[in-house]
Amino acid sequence: MEIYIDTGWVGLSKHGEELCGDNVEVVKTGEAVVAVLADGLGSGVKANILSKMTAKIIATMFEKGAELKEVVDTISNTLPVCQKRNLAYSTFTIIQVKGNGEAYIVEFDNPAVIILRDGKLMQTESRENEYCGKKVKECRFKSTPGDTIVAVSDGIVHAGIGGILNLGWQWEHVAHFIEGDSKKKLSAAGLSSSLLGVCEELYAGKPGDDATVLTIQIRKLRTLTLAVGPPENPADDSLLVNLIRSEQGSKVICGGTTSIIVAKGFGGKIEVDLERLDPVIPPTGRLKGVNLVTEGIITLSKALELIKPCRMPEELPQGNNGAIDLAHYLLESDRINFVVGRAINPAHQNPNLPVNLALKMQVVNELANVLKKLGKQVEVQYL
Repeated sequence: MEIYIDTGWVGLSKHGEELCGDNVEVVKTGEAVVAVLADGLGSGVKANILSKMTAKIIATMFEKGAELKEVVDTISNTLPVCQKRNLAYSTFTIIQVKGNGEAYIVEFDNPAVIILRDGKLMQTESRENEYCGKKVKECRFKSTPGDTIVAVSDGIVHAGIGGILNLGWQWEHVAHFIEGDSKKKLSAAGLSSSLLGVCEELYAGKPGDDATVLTIQIRKLRTLTLAVGPPENPADDSLLVNLIRSEQGSKVICGGTTSIIVAKGFGGKIEVDLERLDPVIPPTGRLKGVNLVTEGIITLSKALELIKPCRMPEELPQGNNGAIDLAHYLLESDRINFVVGRAINPAHQNPNLPVNLALKMQVVNELANVLKKLGKQVEVQYL
């Protein structure tokens, strides 16, 4: 089973500051992910620069295979200690997860990482070591699909201190909230945003400190094959059908002619869903063996419009039409294979129709580029 390591993070700046003193750096190499949350001393521009340097140096060195001692030594020699408070200019949390499930967590003066397994708080053993005069906690464990790892800066656990909550939100309450939120099956970015939203409320909209949440989810890889348009050569219809049939993940067909070809190859019949009528988006269809059947270019164009301002499925608008369904499938998938037929639809050459209807290839390419920027693995195959 292929696993996918989903990452998502969000942050709040201290009230009155334009820049956040926390920074997150994520590096993906092959099947491994290294994520660093650094919290700069103080707030504002200085803290932002120092935490950014810390996160970047650590992530880059781990990516190159450096040992923790080398990393801490480099950080110690690069970033000086505050002479007034005798504190490091930046604390940090490092989370490394490999494709085989091996997880390695390093904590230096940040709140303890929260680990969930099967939606419940998981206890792990950590040991404290000293490198270059700095006491660092290290933890190793074998992660499994379904595990969630959440790192926070101290602005999260201090939320509400001296105001709504006398002693702040505190680690135990944060962990309890994440346990409850994990039942909603949110994405990594969605879980981070949900937690930060409560934090902002506890600060009454005026954060007393920089606050950042970094979430990592280990789960089964979600794949999607999306067929758009019939093949240029009708002899390749069977190839299209076999590509759809062999897909182990989700399957979406866009376009009337394409869906007819696939239905014939599957020996099935398309049933149009007339219960979900929309004044703009054509109705969807049902075909056994396929997750979603939609109209072509209108639905694709609208899905692209919906996805552009979003980072995660939770940000999509509420609604019940084919474009919203398609947008959800695209944002919820990790690996997406577009199978694009080059056959020309005569209807799209009508000069009286909007220009975007005649530009199937452009819409698909733009959609692919938007998804790549969101970290998706995207392939475009032409028939």
